[in-house]
Amino acid sequence: MSFEQSAAQLVTLAAEGGEQGHHMNLNPLLPGIGAFVILMLLLFITVGFNRDR
Repeated sequence: MSFEQSAAQLVTLAAEGGEQGHHMNLNPLLPGIGAFVILMLLLFITVGFNRDR
């Protein structure tokens, strides 16, 4: 497969990409809060293991 054929297929795929696979987008707040909670949990675990006194 040549570079031109690959590029043509990618352009076609990009042009049709919005019409296929409709799904509901997640509210950005949900993964943000989830990531924050996980990072805070990891922070408290790390601080708990690193107490010097």
